[in-house]
Amino acid sequence: MEPIIIGIAGGSASGKSSIANILKERYVETQSVVIIKMDDYYNDQSNLPMEVRYKTNYDHPFAFDMNLLVNDMQKLKKGQSVDKPVYDFMNHTRSEFTEKVDCSDVIVLEGLMVLENEEVRNLLDIKVFVDTAADVRFIRRLKRDVNKRGRSMESVVDQYMTTVRAMHEQFVEPSKRYADIIIPEGAHNKVAIDLLTTKISSIIKTSVL
Repeated sequence: MEPIIIGIAGGSASGKSSIANILKERYVETQSVVIIKMDDYYNDQSNLPMEVRYKTNYDHPFAFDMNLLVNDMQKLKKGQSVDKPVYDFMNHTRSEFTEKVDCSDVIVLEGLMVLENEEVRNLLDIKVFVDTAADVRFIRRLKRDVNKRGRSMESVVDQYMTTVRAMHEQFVEPSKRYADIIIPEGAHNKVAIDLLTTKISSIIKTSVL
């Protein structure tokens, strides 16, 4: 059967990855599930000096290689494998390595702009938006970027104030209107996740029949 593609959008550190991982765990015994992180499709900046990379607005749609993302998702939808890029957050550019991704029963695409881009939206069977309060998202982002991405607290705060908040209001939040399912408070909302998995199971059953 053709794979089911689930798009999970939402603000930075809203809980998109947590929900994607929950879905993978729930279907691991009955369906093959693969998670595609939109962050890996940030543009290659290896030709730019580091000081220019620092100034890139990573929360704008133009920061992503949408053509490559759409092309890879179309291939997966057709049952083909892709060599997905891997982004190096320490060096602010695409890694020299790629990751082979095989087509699976369920493909979860998660990222800021998953619902903002029309071409991507048209590939999705289920569109999800994770709606988490701004203060919670900021605290999570601060901890993540300092502890896992080698950032200073000052740089994280500066980036949030100059680009992240404005881009969220301009691009991410408006994309919520395209969602089939809105999940308040992310992975903590067990009822919403149960409803989502019930819907996925229904689509899988229908596809098999």
